Amino acid sequence: MANNNILRIKTISELHQLRGLPQPEHPLVSVVDYAAMKPGKSQWITLDFYSIAIKRGVGHLGYGQQQYDFNEGVMFFLAPSQVFRTFSDTIPSHERSGWILYFHPDFLWNTALAKNIHQYDFFDYAVNEALFLSSKEETVINGLIKNIQQEYHTNIDKFSQDIIVSQIETLLNYSKRFYERQFITRKISNHQILDRLAQLLEDYFENGKSVQEGLPSVQAIAEALNISPGYLSGLLRSLTGKSTQEHIHEKLIEKAKLKLSTTQLTVSEIAYELGFEHVQSFHKLFKTKTNQSPLQFRASFN
Repeated sequence: MANNNILRIKTISELHQLRGLPQPEHPLVSVVDYAAMKPGKSQWITLDFYSIAIKRGVGHLGYGQQQYDFNEGVMFFLAPSQVFRTFSDTIPSHERSGWILYFHPDFLWNTALAKNIHQYDFFDYAVNEALFLSSKEETVINGLIKNIQQEYHTNIDKFSQDIIVSQIETLLNYSKRFYERQFITRKISNHQILDRLAQLLEDYFENGKSVQEGLPSVQAIAEALNISPGYLSGLLRSLTGKSTQEHIHEKLIEKAKLKLSTTQLTVSEIAYELGFEHVQSFHKLFKTKTNQSPLQFRASFN
């Protein structure tokens, strides 16, 4: 880890112990009652496993450097290695409700979901938006959680993993559907070209193209989307008020923040991985966009 003050929780059993819960019935999957969790202190945390939750009375939660206040009841998704911050929990247990599903990547081993789970982009905290469910939608999701609990409460057998994984995949597909419903009133998120652009930039930096080809250009992005650079920039400005170059820079900064907060790579190594020829150019862009140098941002996690 880049910072020893980020608490890394490696196992579900470790999390249960930390939050004052009984040991999980299964070491790789668990559904816990949010109200039963012992209040935690303010700290940066990263998990080695997935987390999906519906919470009410959650109070304050941080993603990256942003703090949000969620008290109305929302659905959250966290993937392994994401860094988030909890704040001192002063909300009494009787005012908190909901559940949290934890499952380790090892639980998905040798299943189709293990290969496909990265396609559910709502796990990505940098573009993540809390999912506000209708009462009917929440009933559907709660039913799936009850099925998962019932399955691992019974005797574990050779069918248990497939059945639980199937329920998790169904939950994710319903969540994807409900996000689409939410996006109907969100012009920016609903536009197909904008979604394709976000995926293209994600793939570019995740698949190592930035190391091989350098920083993505507006021309190359437009060609990959099969539209002209002028049309793409005009469309993005209409939808978001930002140019194509600004979208590229936002993705760069997002990836830079993740590497600065979760790895021990030097600033020069991070700049190289992101496609910069000169570290000074990376330093200048990062400070322009964040009002902090890369090292100042890393130090802010102390």
